[in-house]
Amino acid sequence: MSQHKEIKRVTTHQLQTMKQRGEKISMLTAYDYSMAQILDGAGVDVLLVGDSASNVMAGHETTLPITLDQMIYHAASVVRAVKRAFVVVDLPFGSYQGNSSEALRSAIRIMKESGAHGIKLEGGAEIKESIIRILTAGIPVMGHLGLTPQSIYKFGTYTVRAKEETEAQKLIEDAKLLEEIGCFSLVLEKIPSTLAKQVAEQLTIPVIGIGAGPDVDGQVLVVHDMLGITKEFKPRFLRRYAELGDLMHDAVQRYIADVKSRDFPTADEAY
Repeated sequence: MSQHKEIKRVTTHQLQTMKQRGEKISMLTAYDYSMAQILDGAGVDVLLVGDSASNVMAGHETTLPITLDQMIYHAASVVRAVKRAFVVVDLPFGSYQGNSSEALRSAIRIMKESGAHGIKLEGGAEIKESIIRILTAGIPVMGHLGLTPQSIYKFGTYTVRAKEETEAQKLIEDAKLLEEIGCFSLVLEKIPSTLAKQVAEQLTIPVIGIGAGPDVDGQVLVVHDMLGITKEFKPRFLRRYAELGDLMHDAVQRYIADVKSRDFPTADEAY
C-alpha cells in the first residue's frame, strides 16, 4: 500500500459534518512554522493563530498590543507548515471594532497576505455589521463569546462569564445571532458548562469550548499551556499533556555544562 495517502484538508463543511456525526473537533493555537508542522502532522483539526501570541510569543500582559501586521506574520508562518488543518486567525484588537469597512480591510489583508482559511473575532450583536461585511466578501468567520480577552479592561477580570441570568440570556441571543448571520463556528470561553451545553444543543454550527465543559462540539487550548512550556498560567480548565518547559530547561543546562567542560564538541563533531 502506498505510503502517500492523500491528505484531505479540513474545511468548514467537514467541521459541520463532524458536529452532525457527534465527532469532537480538536483545536490548538499555533504561531510559528515548526510548531504548526508538528501539530498538523499529529492530526489536529483546527489551528488558531490566536492573538494570545501577544502573551506567549511577545510577553505582553494582555492580547491588546499585538498588531495586524504581527498577526499576519504569525499566520503566514503557520499556513506554510500546514497540510491538513483548517487555519483560523484572530483579528487583533482595534482592527474591526466600530468600523465595518476597516474590519473588512483587516480580514482581507489576513486572507490575502497569510493564506489562512478563516478569521475569528470577539463579540456578538455589537459587531454584527463587521461580521456581515466580512462574510459578504466570502471570508469564513468564527465567532467568540463568553470571556473575550480583548475586552479585559471592560470586565476588569479574567473570571468566568455569564453566571448571571441576564448575561447568560444575552450570550444565548448573541450565539443565535452569529449563527443566523452566517458564522461557521463559535468559540465559548470560560462560561458555566450547563450554559455551554445549552448553546451547543441550540445551534447547528460547531461550538468549540475553552473552559466551557465537556458538552460542546470541540475543545481548544493554547499550545504553550498544554505542553507545559508556560508555567504561570494554571486555570482549572487546563490539562497539561507534557512538561516541555522542564525538558527544555534540562537540555539547555546539559548543553551549557558540556560547553564549559569542553565535552562539546568532540573530535567526531568537528570537521
